Amino acid sequence: MSPTPVPELRPLAMGEMIDRAATFWRAHLKPLFVMSFGFSLVNYIAMKATVLSGQRLTPMLYSSDAQAQAQKDPMGLMGEAGLSMGLWMVLLAFLFWSYWMATLAASRYVVSAQLGEPVSPTDGLRRAFSRVGSVTRAYLLSIAWAGLMTVLLLAPGAIVGGMAAAAAVMGSNTLAIVLAVVGALLAGLGLIAAMLWYFLRFLLLPPVMAMEDLGAWDSFKRSGELLSGRIEPGFLGRVVVRAMVLYTVMSLILISVQLVSSIPSWLVMAPYGNPFEAGTMARTPQFVLVPAELVQVVAQSCFTPIYFVFCSLFYLDMRVRREALDLERRMDSPPAAPTLAV
Repeated sequence: MSPTPVPELRPLAMGEMIDRAATFWRAHLKPLFVMSFGFSLVNYIAMKATVLSGQRLTPMLYSSDAQAQAQKDPMGLMGEAGLSMGLWMVLLAFLFWSYWMATLAASRYVVSAQLGEPVSPTDGLRRAFSRVGSVTRAYLLSIAWAGLMTVLLLAPGAIVGGMAAAAAVMGSNTLAIVLAVVGALLAGLGLIAAMLWYFLRFLLLPPVMAMEDLGAWDSFKRSGELLSGRIEPGFLGRVVVRAMVLYTVMSLILISVQLVSSIPSWLVMAPYGNPFEAGTMARTPQFVLVPAELVQVVAQSCFTPIYFVFCSLFYLDMRVRREALDLERRMDSPPAAPTLAV
């Protein structure tokens, strides 16, 4: 059972949502940590395995004289770079899937607690693993959809880049440089827009799968419906804009935590070189590096759930605003017993 009183179910302003997320996170820190730590530890093991595999399979990229080796064997370096990129793409795909699973488990716990229903961390984890097939299918759908959107958003930059190449062929070097810079900027903005679109478009998909018995495709559509249109007049009344503002605030909090929790790892790597170079990580002994990295895992397990709470509250807020969930719950609740005058 929730150790704190059940809050009133009603539409929330953006500031109220952030405040309620922080309040719930503080009050339920232990169960949220329990649910998050397992996923964070698995993610760390996967990342560590990828790094160690990369050091073994692509030694040129981690060498202290990588530039000299690149001049001697440029094709070998390109091959190792491609292999390293493939390893990291597989890792990122797994981390995003794991993030969805963790969000689903936490959403089951948070939403149930907000509705005053008995819930425990085990219930959230059981719900997540019972829906692993549907989550995986929905995740693959999201990747395919994101790939299409990325191509569309990168198209302007690619077109301008092609114009730059044509200008260079015709001998207009100044125009080619200008177009190349503009094309690079458009491509960079397009990539950022694609990443932001992905996180916003599927922000509510894990909570939907946590609380509603829908298949992958229906959950895919349902999450899009909850995030479409507007809920209030004005620019901030658009759901996507509202979600973007709140998501940005939560992301800044998590990025700050990530940076602070990375300090122990940077400190232990500093005696072996620049902590931001790949070769330094390879030179740092693992018996020194691993404990510092585990501190980061614990810190992330403590603070990352505040984002899960935010997603859950945003899902509840959309259902309250669009479907009058608060009124539905009041109608379903038994009437209060009458009090007798003394």
